Amino acid sequence: MNYKIAPSILAADWLNLGYEVQRLNASDCDYIHYDVMDGKFVPEMSFGVTCMRPVKKISKKLLDVHLMIEDPIRNVKSFAESGADLITFHVEAAKEKTAETIRYIHSFGVRAGLSVKPKTDVSEVFPYLDELQMVLIMSVEPGFGGQAFMPEALDKIRILREEIQRRGLDVDIEVDGGINLETALRCKEAGANVFVSGSALFKGDLIDNVLAMRKLL
Repeated sequence: MNYKIAPSILAADWLNLGYEVQRLNASDCDYIHYDVMDGKFVPEMSFGVTCMRPVKKISKKLLDVHLMIEDPIRNVKSFAESGADLITFHVEAAKEKTAETIRYIHSFGVRAGLSVKPKTDVSEVFPYLDELQMVLIMSVEPGFGGQAFMPEALDKIRILREEIQRRGLDVDIEVDGGINLETALRCKEAGANVFVSGSALFKGDLIDNVLAMRKLL
């Protein structure tokens, strides 16, 4: 299985974002995880598309955009045209527009992911699995960095991996929230292969921290 590391720049030094992106370029990570929060679907607000454009210009990594926003289909075009390599949105936010949103993401040649909050049953993504490239399991309540890992996510990962294998699909399972070396290993054993981590990677030497996670995986 191909294991991937996706540092979340939500945990970066926002006053020196260009420098932080250069550090990510020099590291052995695979993605830059870019959290978008609207203050409605989740309580906090974060980066928008305007901030993503300069990140894209200097990034040598793929941009993994996570839309934590209401009615996400409204913002797909701007993020896709600004350089997102993968756009993940929440089934709880898209609701009856979920299938349409996936198709719309693909129409721009961008990979599509679907995410579920901790209290949402993972089976909610099953009707869409054949059209997805990634499913993101939230192991914390979305909207805040630095939260503790919720172990209930492990069962979701196992159930999802079993369903993906049963169908013979090539779909990544990403996990986000409280991911450090210990919890990454537990999620790997459960079946996840893409790991979003913020403070555990950015605190201290980013390059060494990414390398330590790579060796673990």
